[in-house]
Amino acid sequence: MKKSTIWAITIIMALTFAGLLYVQVMYMKNMIKMRDDQFSEGVKRSLYAVTTSLEQDETKYYIEEDIAQIETSVLPRFSVGGKDQGGIEMSFTTVDGDQGSLILKGDLTKLAPPGVSMQAVGKQPTMHEILRNQYLYQRSLLDEVIFRMISQSSNRPIAQRADSARVATYLRMEFDNNGLELPFEFAVVNRTGAVTYKSPGYDPQEAGDDNMFVQTLFPNDAKSAMNYIKVYFPTKQDYILSSLRYIIPAFILTFILLVVFTYTIFLTFRQKKLTEMKNDFVNNMTHEFKTPISTISLAAQMLNDSSVRKSQNMLEHISGVINEETKRLRFLVEKVLQMSLFERQKATLKLQDIDANVAIANIVHTFKIKVEKYGGQIEAVLNAQQSVVNVDEMHFTNVLFNLLDNAVKYRREDTPLRLVVTTRDLSADKIEISVQDNGIGIRKEDLRKIFEKFYRVSTGNVHDVKGFGLGLAYVHKMVKELKGDITVESELNSGTKFIIILPITKN
Repeated sequence: MKKSTIWAITIIMALTFAGLLYVQVMYMKNMIKMRDDQFSEGVKRSLYAVTTSLEQDETKYYIEEDIAQIETSVLPRFSVGGKDQGGIEMSFTTVDGDQGSLILKGDLTKLAPPGVSMQAVGKQPTMHEILRNQYLYQRSLLDEVIFRMISQSSNRPIAQRADSARVATYLRMEFDNNGLELPFEFAVVNRTGAVTYKSPGYDPQEAGDDNMFVQTLFPNDAKSAMNYIKVYFPTKQDYILSSLRYIIPAFILTFILLVVFTYTIFLTFRQKKLTEMKNDFVNNMTHEFKTPISTISLAAQMLNDSSVRKSQNMLEHISGVINEETKRLRFLVEKVLQMSLFERQKATLKLQDIDANVAIANIVHTFKIKVEKYGGQIEAVLNAQQSVVNVDEMHFTNVLFNLLDNAVKYRREDTPLRLVVTTRDLSADKIEISVQDNGIGIRKEDLRKIFEKFYRVSTGNVHDVKGFGLGLAYVHKMVKELKGDITVESELNSGTKFIIILPITKN
């Protein structure tokens, strides 16, 4: 698949996911706003109903008070009549049950009580007149109650007009009726904000700006005597978000899908890169194999010449060429085997205890000839006192050979090569092995990639460096298999230092 095609698919899917996430976020936002508006409307209805109930309770209070006052006074019962129509006889009964009568004599037209017509004097009142008189009496009572409420109600303490227990009961009842079955805290405050009484857990600092609801108590009171009820809900946010419990999983699944898609695209690009590197590897390997095979083939043809076989010097030269090219082929095959090592989950190691100082001394001695061939020198500084490590000797040797071979490959032409291999005790249970050179160094942007398979550092003007990008990847993998760690320090044109840390085997 072409890279442009992958990028096109990536952009389309990214825009699709972005649009889907935007729609979900906007839907969640609108749901939260609508839920919050419904919550606020329900609270306002509840508070209005509470204040209405308190006003009705106050009206009932004044009516009952007025009735109580009437019942404690004398209740007269009038009866008009008698044989002598020259006056009015009235009988009455007190609250204690005592009965009495009173007779008024004189001109009936002058003695008729207000509201009683002349025709009614001296005869029994009709039902219409009785109802009319009762209506006029009750209206006068209501007028008196209303007047007392308007003129005297605000003089009563708010704690009596709106009892805390009654307010709490009304609030709970009205909130439940509006579907707001969640805990709340409230307080009654005056015009200046001073708290008259409050619920035990009331703390306005916890409420926030959008969670405090205020309602005026007894709005007909004078402004100077106004009181307010404040209510907030500690768990309002949880209540609002509870309506989104079906939306949040969908959002999470979409986000997971986005992460998986992103990771898939990353793997696609990485796989494409690895495919290109493998193709380069095959091309390089083919080219590398051609040279020694061609040389060996030419040497074999020369051996078929009888004149060549007669010359001892020529035979020694041809056998030396075949031997060197065979070694070169064996080295290339080893590189291919190293690559196959990466296809396995776990390397097969033959672990044994070896002395790292002794093994490194032998490796340095063997490699000394190759270094001196390029006019350089190699030195071993073996200062580790505890140097026994449990490793696979073959892979341990290959790791150091790879590092030394890279140092020779990436040497500077204007400076004699100098290699230093050191060991030292890092701690009571670890040993540090370092390989340092004065070569061309590694750029900072390449340092974090040098241990990747098939990755090769740009060599600038160095054109004779050949390889497959497997050496350092093999080194890194084997050090990790040996339960160790490897790091690199390098500066461009100043050299490179590889540091290997391995656990030691205590005697």
